Amino acid sequence: MLLPACMASAPLAMQSNSPRIAIEGNYQTFTTDELGNIYAVQGDEVIVFDVRGRSWLRNSLKTFGRISTLDAYYSLKPMVFSRDMGQLAVLDNTLSIQGSLIDLTRSGMPQAVLACMSVQNCFWFFDERDLALIRTDAQLRSLANTGRLDQQLGFTPKPANMQEYDKWLYVNDPREGILVFDLFGTYARTLPLKGVKHFQVRDKLLYFLNDDGFQVYDIMTFRIQPFPTITPEMENALDMRVEKGRLYIHHKDRIVIHMLPRTPQ
Repeated sequence: MLLPACMASAPLAMQSNSPRIAIEGNYQTFTTDELGNIYAVQGDEVIVFDVRGRSWLRNSLKTFGRISTLDAYYSLKPMVFSRDMGQLAVLDNTLSIQGSLIDLTRSGMPQAVLACMSVQNCFWFFDERDLALIRTDAQLRSLANTGRLDQQLGFTPKPANMQEYDKWLYVNDPREGILVFDLFGTYARTLPLKGVKHFQVRDKLLYFLNDDGFQVYDIMTFRIQPFPTITPEMENALDMRVEKGRLYIHHKDRIVIHMLPRTPQ
C-alpha cells in the first residue's frame, strides 16, 4: 500500500519491463479485496482471479439479473446487487448464493438503487424514493436511517456509488462531492471531490478516478495529489484500484495488474 509520504514526490513513471499481468476479456465491472484478489463480472458470471491473474473460481448467476454492484468487503464472500431486479445476495467461498436470495421489493425497499456491505454482515442501501440511507442487519431489519437527506443537506443527492470503510460510509455524489456518514447514519462532512466516477478507501487514503485521471486524497491532511505512479495503460481506463502494492487497471477488453515500484521511506 502506498504511504502518504510518497505523494509528495513527483509522479513516478513505470518502466516498460515493470512486472505486469493482463487478464484478457470483456468484464462489465470489477473490484478487489484486501488480499489482492480480483472479482470480475462477465455476462452473468462472477469470476475470481488471484494476484497472478489466475482464474480459480467462477459461478453463473443466470436468474439474478444484471449485476450493478459487486462488493468484496469480506474476502471470498462478495455481495452482488442487481438494481434492475431489486435483488441482493451474499456469495460464499464457492461463489454460490449464501442462504436465500434477497428480494428487496418484497422486503419493503422497492426503490433501493444502491447497496454495499457494512461491518457485522450488515448492509447499506440508498432509497431513491425516501432519499435516505438505511443500514440494516442481514435480515433487513433497520439499524439506522438518515431520514430525508435533501432536508439535511439542502440539495437532492444523486449518489452513484458508495463504500463503507473503517466504520464510515462514503457516498459519492459526482455533482456535490463524497458525503461521509457514521454507522448511525449521522452526516459528518463532504469531501470536496467532484466528478468522481469510481473511488476506493484504504487506510487514510481515498483513491479516485475523474476526468483529471487517477488521484489520491489524504483524508487526514485534505491534500489531493495525482497518483504517484504513471503508466500509459492508465489512459482511458474505466476504473482503477490499489491493493497490496499493486495497481489494477480496468479496460473494456482486459484488466491489467502492475506491481508498484517501491518508494524510499
